This record gives sequence, C-alpha cells and structure tokens, in this order.
Amino acid sequence: MIELGSRERKQPPPPRIVWESLTDPWRPGGRPWLELRPDEVKPRILRAVEPELVVWSSLWPEWPDDEIRFDIRPAGNGGCSLRWTLLTPGENPEQAVVGRLRYRLNFLINAQLRFSFGQ
Repeated sequence: MIELGSRERKQPPPPRIVWESLTDPWRPGGRPWLELRPDEVKPRILRAVEPELVVWSSLWPEWPDDEIRFDIRPAGNGGCSLRWTLLTPGENPEQAVVGRLRYRLNFLINAQLRFSFGQ
C-alpha cells in the first residue's frame, strides 16, 4: 500500500470512545458526525482492534481499493492521539485529487469528529 496522506491530532475522549465512534459512526445515542456527500459511500470496517486500530474501506467509489487507517494511542489528560492514513494499493491519483481526499478526511476527523465530542 502507498501512503497518500496522514495526519495526527489529539482528541479529547479516551481511546475506547474514539474507537467506538469510528467503528459505528451512526450508533444510537452517539453524536452524529460522519455526514457523507453524494459522491461518497458508507465505509466498511476492514479491520478493528479495540481500542487502538480501525481500518475503513474507501469512502469514494472511484477508488474502491483504497483504505483509511486510524491509529489511536492514549494521550495526556485522559484523551487520545488519533492518526488517519489514506492508503492506496495502486498508482497515485493526480495531486489535485489527493489534495481533495486529504482535505476531506482531515475535515471529517479533525473537525466533525472532534466537534462531536464538544471541542
């Protein structure tokens, strides 16, 4: 797999809570945060190891073999560090496309998910 982009940021809740939000973004009682665009599809969980790893299938039908990996580590003050990594098994798309995908993932994870925890 070729890495197309990655970013790590702190999240306020503990790893287990972030793991649950990633493995079931629409769970009853959870705060909704994964709002898909018309050109996106619901991700499938390809791998999950509680509370440290979640791997999603691609959000984009144009790149069905891509994966999104989430690495979750404990951090200070009871929170965690969350790294997303966009991976592809094939050739790199054009830089403009890669930039758009990275921007979208960063928005979903470091804005929408974070805001769902009240931050």
